[in-house]
Amino acid sequence: MIKLPLNAALAAQQHKSMLIPWSCGRSSSSNVRVNVSKRRNFLVAMESSPVQSTSQNLGLPIMVNGCTGKMGRAVLEAAISAGLHPIPVALGGPLDSGKIVDIGGKEIEIHGTSQREDILSSVLTEYPNLIVVDYTVPAAVNENAALYCKVGVPFVMGTTGGDREQLYKTVENSNVYAVISPQMGKQVVAFLAAMEIMAEQFPGAFFGYHLQVMESHQASKLDVSGTAKAVISCFQKLGVSFEIDQVQLIRDPKLQIEMVGVPEEHISGHAFHMYHLTSPDGT
Repeated sequence: MIKLPLNAALAAQQHKSMLIPWSCGRSSSSNVRVNVSKRRNFLVAMESSPVQSTSQNLGLPIMVNGCTGKMGRAVLEAAISAGLHPIPVALGGPLDSGKIVDIGGKEIEIHGTSQREDILSSVLTEYPNLIVVDYTVPAAVNENAALYCKVGVPFVMGTTGGDREQLYKTVENSNVYAVISPQMGKQVVAFLAAMEIMAEQFPGAFFGYHLQVMESHQASKLDVSGTAKAVISCFQKLGVSFEIDQVQLIRDPKLQIEMVGVPEEHISGHAFHMYHLTSPDGT
């Protein structure tokens, strides 16, 4: 789901963009969506050239919730290097409440679950153009989205998991702009778009085919990724019989190096997905 605010439309005019037609229906998997009047046909705007520094984007305030985690920290560091304005406040879990962390030379005060609404409302008052980026935990997805919509702050939901259908409904029933995607890399988004188009245009084309899915991630990731779920959903529409619990999760570092070919220096943070289709006659 992508609901684009005015500043995003202005950015599209200022920078070269690649527009990819995308069609998707509701499913149990994570999908990129756009909230428009016609639900099934829309465009996903993907920037294809570096963002130029302007007075407009230099002052854009950004709040990264979950910034003590690996992804949240990386997003915050990228935002700083891009010239955005990370505010000195973020939401986190109970164990992080009260902490002050230094990320990219910026001190960020972490607030726990108590008084979250008051804190976010106060921050939005101080920074009217605020955008929230969420890289928290799956268990907090729906509660956080409901909070953002209630307070009225646009957000990017990078966290996977939670009740995705409820997440979409929460945003659709609000006046808040949001980006919800299982993947933020533009090349992967393009691949998912192509898969959705193929599934929509050629349903059942691979009926009878056998699918094998292997997914290698760092040992700390215990569940199947949202990206894999989205790809599998497309294969299901193409007629392939496959369930999420059939995904082979590879989390053993030795297997990741020897079987998958993951470079040893990337064992602690990587994402290798392998999809193998076999025709009904085995050829």
